[in-house]
Amino acid sequence: MSSLISDASAVTILVIDDSATMRSCVAGFLRDAGYRVVLADDGFDALAKLDDCRPALVVCDVVMPRLDGYRTCALIRASAGFRATPVLMLSSKEGLFDRARGSLAGASACLAKPLAREALLAAVRQHLAAGALPL
Repeated sequence: MSSLISDASAVTILVIDDSATMRSCVAGFLRDAGYRVVLADDGFDALAKLDDCRPALVVCDVVMPRLDGYRTCALIRASAGFRATPVLMLSSKEGLFDRARGSLAGASACLAKPLAREALLAAVRQHLAAGALPL
């Protein structure tokens, strides 16, 4: 891990999920690892909070009402200030089509639900250290 992110408490992660249970679970994993977490319950809520919280990384559910995760990711990537911000997509679908769609939207990685704590933290560390490398 680079020295820029060695202090996890200085790193803000935006978690976007319409499920309160998933938001709580992911936030708990990240907070226990020392990260600062900002929660959003859908894509519109996330976009409204983006400039204020300035996340180093975004964790975004794929299936959400109003604005799905693919479109939310694409909008984050289209924003000049967040073009390089890694976006980890969470999906209960693991098919090739879903991974390709995530890649086209600009996702840095796609993680499968149910989400394992170690898999999430490994992906977070990897993408914070590497920057926003697409799939």
